[in-house]
Amino acid sequence: MFRWPLNCTHDVARSAGRRCVTRKTATLIVAIPLLALVQACSSPAPPAADAPDSMEFVNGVKLEGTVKQIRESQKELDFETTIGERTFTRTYAFSKVHAVTRNGKRQELTPIAEHARAETDSAPATNEIKPDEVHAIITDAGRNPPDWFDKTPLNYPKTLDLSWPLKPPTKGWHSQKNMGQYIWSVINENPGRWHSGIKLVHHCVALHKDDTTLLERDMQKLGTMYFTLLQDYPRAAFWYEKAKPSVSRLNGIRLAECYWRIGNQQMALDMMRGNPLPQGAIKLLGDMGQIDWALRLTKAFNKSNSNYQAFILAGDALRQAEMPDEAIDYYQQVIDSKKFRNKDYEQRFKARARESIEAIRLFDQANVSQVTDGRYRESSTGYAGQVLVEVTVAEGRMKSVKVIEHKEKQFYSALTDTTAQLLARQSVQGIDATSGATITSQAIVNATASALAQGAK
Repeated sequence: MFRWPLNCTHDVARSAGRRCVTRKTATLIVAIPLLALVQACSSPAPPAADAPDSMEFVNGVKLEGTVKQIRESQKELDFETTIGERTFTRTYAFSKVHAVTRNGKRQELTPIAEHARAETDSAPATNEIKPDEVHAIITDAGRNPPDWFDKTPLNYPKTLDLSWPLKPPTKGWHSQKNMGQYIWSVINENPGRWHSGIKLVHHCVALHKDDTTLLERDMQKLGTMYFTLLQDYPRAAFWYEKAKPSVSRLNGIRLAECYWRIGNQQMALDMMRGNPLPQGAIKLLGDMGQIDWALRLTKAFNKSNSNYQAFILAGDALRQAEMPDEAIDYYQQVIDSKKFRNKDYEQRFKARARESIEAIRLFDQANVSQVTDGRYRESSTGYAGQVLVEVTVAEGRMKSVKVIEHKEKQFYSALTDTTAQLLARQSVQGIDATSGATITSQAIVNATASALAQGAK
């Protein structure tokens, strides 16, 4: 049986790491890197004379383009930027813009501290933690078992093949024999088994300690399970680092995300810079406010056979950045795409794009402060079918958001994490979709928007 290594005495890591074991226990993990990145840019080096203008939004998003006009008396500016194949000119209130750089000269419009005070549900702004602190947090988490570990029995079918070859030895689906299939269809689909499933993979790490190929696979699987099931980013990073995944693959992007979630965005960006990136990086770049980079990466997939997946991720990134018109443009490209994997994928992705567009257009009606008290239900397209959401509104606030029916399989923590964010923000805007289950997350958001619109006064 797997035994946890000896404890590590990193006092700083222990005190900091307990705050960021999961997203559920630390909303600040989402907010801190974005705010810290903007603060770090308060005195940048002068840009080249031919550099494009840029805007830094108070939510951490950066955008390049051309400042057309600044109207100080009206506290607004016009900014032109190219998104995909279209050029947009939008008017932005100063209250949404932290700083603007025009003709090489930077002007701060809204101090981050002022914005942070206005965002009462957000965590306070702090500086990024240093790389050595990040590594101390990761090391401490990796060397110490989670609170639930010792209390969780090592429970698995006696028919399960713990030798776990890289490829199942027999054809067909045998979830009581093949480890990979057992994790996929028994562990992942049942939250009550997540802890025992992770403990089982720890056990396999001990069994395969002399087989480097199997051990690397086991460690990557452990990283993925801590990441997707528990959002335990320090422990996910510990096992990913041991497996050394390439950033050109999804697990490498997840390791970069761990660094950001723990508290250092620059480590994530440094890891990604100068490397070929998979489509999954579009979401992470968007989450970190790197919209220009996310859209450049999307463009690289324009002619691929899976361009619709890149388009939907770009639309989600723009929607989270509160750029709804630009997001609609990308969702429309999903609808217009001719390169779907099969008819089922075509129907699913087009439905999701249409519902996302509809949810954006319903935003004014989905303003919870303008919704009559009551209980509302609506559904939206997920991975495997409709996701039905029930929203209870009282005194101008969402009192509960529940997923009451769904057919999703690999939903990970989206069902609880996304609903918790909706309640915390009291809005359908700016929701950070759960990594690994973005379609389920957005289905919950879309259904919530439609449900609230039913009760618009």
